[in-house]
Amino acid sequence: MTAIVTNLQEVLSQPQNKLIERALANKMLPVGYACSMVPIPLLSIKPLFPVRLRAAGITSTELGDLYLSSVICSLSRSLLEYALSGEYDFLRGFVFVASCDHLRRLYDNLAYCQNVSFNHILDIPHRYSEASVEWTIDEFQRFAKKLSSHFGIGIDNECIMQAIHKKEELHAILRRISEMRKLPHPPFTGTDYHRLIVATQIVPIDDAIQLAKEFYEMVTQRGKVPPQRARVMIVGGNLDDPTFTEIIESQGALVVADRYCTGSFPELEPYETEGNAFEIMAKRVLALNRCPRMMEGYSTRLEYILHLYREYAVDGIIIESIKFCDTWGVETSAMVTQLREMGIPVLRLEREYRLSGEGQLRTRVQAFIESMGK
Repeated sequence: MTAIVTNLQEVLSQPQNKLIERALANKMLPVGYACSMVPIPLLSIKPLFPVRLRAAGITSTELGDLYLSSVICSLSRSLLEYALSGEYDFLRGFVFVASCDHLRRLYDNLAYCQNVSFNHILDIPHRYSEASVEWTIDEFQRFAKKLSSHFGIGIDNECIMQAIHKKEELHAILRRISEMRKLPHPPFTGTDYHRLIVATQIVPIDDAIQLAKEFYEMVTQRGKVPPQRARVMIVGGNLDDPTFTEIIESQGALVVADRYCTGSFPELEPYETEGNAFEIMAKRVLALNRCPRMMEGYSTRLEYILHLYREYAVDGIIIESIKFCDTWGVETSAMVTQLREMGIPVLRLEREYRLSGEGQLRTRVQAFIESMGK
């Protein structure tokens, strides 16, 4: 196992990893966020840095279940569990988006149970239009003022653009790595890539860039991974546990593309790097159309999935969603039907946030690969 792979596994093993500890020692301020529609550049203005909330290795949600209903998704209950048990005590605040009722209840309960000093929820429109862009610009400006006031930092167009350029520097490296997944035999597995993507979301930007550079150097020097039976793409909502990808690949699949909210696409689409920073962030958040919360965007999301399917020479698509996820649960049904009508092999997986039922997952993936004649 190479040094970078070991490093990634260490970074992912616990919420307060060694890179975060180093950042804290350097007086940097981590702020947790739980949705891809949060304007990351605003949380990347030093000494702030964003940390994607995840509950690595969680085994139960006893505390979370006391405050959240059993029909609230297990992602929200797991994040609340970690907050209540002190796993997020190193964070200096939380930022959410009113993207679904589940995350709204998580935001409410954090405020009620912990009385955190900085706890903010963004109200972002559900459609993309001129009016929604103006609304989102105003929302982000008010958010920036709150950040500036609470943390005592100056936030202007110049410093936000610097953060955008830094983010685009990271994305450019990750896109180069992702391009290698189009090769008939890539030099890394989908699990390797998944670890890298998640790691870059939970450490300061300079550390994320360094991890990406080390990964790129490693894969350009190593040989091809052994041939696999089928090339698959994973589509869906939150998926921040690379072990899920690892189990899929253990059955002979190779995950060569992804389109889920904690993954690479559409997040890695290039940033605009010139102009008004608030307008750039507002248009990007709305136009990327990441989530089914964006109404009237189903056909665009489907076309994007088909684009990745063709670009990465995918044999079959696995669509995953967390149980009780209202947004992805509804959209998945229509998407599975339409993709199958197009002759595309599809496997639908409904799961809990915490990895469970590994034997059943292996069996279903193996049967899916065999159904494709692979």
